[in-house]
Amino acid sequence: MKISLITITYNSADTLKDCLDSVVTQTTNELEHILVDGGSTDNTLTIAKKFPHLSKIISEPDKGIYDALNKGIKNASGEIIGFLHSDDVFYSKNSLLHIQEAFDASIDAVFGDLIYTDHQNNLKRRWKGSPFNLGKFKKGWMPAHPTFYCTRSFYEKFGFYNDSYIIAGDFELMLRFFEKNKIKSKYIPKILVKMKVGGISNRSLKNKLIILEEEFRAFKENEIPINKIIYILNKLKNLRGFKT
Repeated sequence: MKISLITITYNSADTLKDCLDSVVTQTTNELEHILVDGGSTDNTLTIAKKFPHLSKIISEPDKGIYDALNKGIKNASGEIIGFLHSDDVFYSKNSLLHIQEAFDASIDAVFGDLIYTDHQNNLKRRWKGSPFNLGKFKKGWMPAHPTFYCTRSFYEKFGFYNDSYIIAGDFELMLRFFEKNKIKSKYIPKILVKMKVGGISNRSLKNKLIILEEEFRAFKENEIPINKIIYILNKLKNLRGFKT
């Protein structure tokens, strides 16, 4: 099964080369890599054009992260779709191979573990996942989105990212796929991605509050009732899943 890997960029010259280098070294040969740029004004596109493995480069203004991700999905031709952001890298040269091997006819999506590193590449903590079962999102659980790979047919059937969300559009989509539409998934107990700390979801207390508000909105829009206090307590409890 061919993977369509989507990388979105905007003025990403400082980190993009490492990201693309980690893709080039992957052991899989069933790969389509699409870069969606928001109209960068730095050297992002100059760097991207030095990587002939890129199947397609799209550069134009967008409405934000989730609009850019949707553009990538709409241009994808692979049976499996995943994302690698411009400041992230694959953990090993076999990350995509592990993902491909986890898929079979009964599986719609896979996900695994990731590690957070600082800008000097020092390990900060690990996002340790676990298999999904119904009701788990209510307990503050969610997969690590950079490790989430899903069949293209599921996007076509149940919809793309809701680009009216600011930060938690990935949460809403995975909630919709896992809990509402009962996606058949498999957890890969391996580290798949290295992610830099300091992303948009962790930059400030204000952003964390926006995330929480958008998560409540996602439950409501998908008609999944929750107790907000218990949900918050469970999210705090689940912080223990971030191993140092």
